[in-house]
Amino acid sequence: MKLVVLDRDGTINHDSDQYIKSPEEWRPIKGSLEAIARLTQAGWHVVVATNQSGIARGLFDFATLNAIHDTMHRAVLQAGGRIDAIFFCPHAADAGCECRKPKPGLLLEIARRMNADLADVPVIGDALRDLEAAAAAGAQPILVLTGKGRATHDAGGLPRGTRVFSDLAAAAAHLAA
Repeated sequence: MKLVVLDRDGTINHDSDQYIKSPEEWRPIKGSLEAIARLTQAGWHVVVATNQSGIARGLFDFATLNAIHDTMHRAVLQAGGRIDAIFFCPHAADAGCECRKPKPGLLLEIARRMNADLADVPVIGDALRDLEAAAAAGAQPILVLTGKGRATHDAGGLPRGTRVFSDLAAAAAHLAA
């Protein structure tokens, strides 16, 4: 199975320091919906793995998160793509859970549920924690320079073997080639 794992905020949609707290605040990054469509049409199974500590912080609830994800699903479908599943960590950073990136728990759960080996699975994100989770799970870390990506790149310390692309569209073009 060709599996690709995408971070959400800063990779698919614009990020906000105040969190994405409603469907109205969810805005796709230019070219990201078409990138997911390109991956889908090239036979990739697209899964999203996202930290959503806004739930633990009381900024939004599970129903609102589902509504945000419904908005994302519909937008991707309209562009001709598909997201096969969304996995999220609702915990705060200090909760000590295993599912919050940079820990690999979310990715390991994806592998278990999708019956997939993570070796060489591209994990695309804009933050160091996305790349560290990918490396810890034995997947291929890919940094996009959208969202926090430019600052992540400039700070250095990327996991060995990290590939870098300007945005999700460029990464998808490379994977779908």
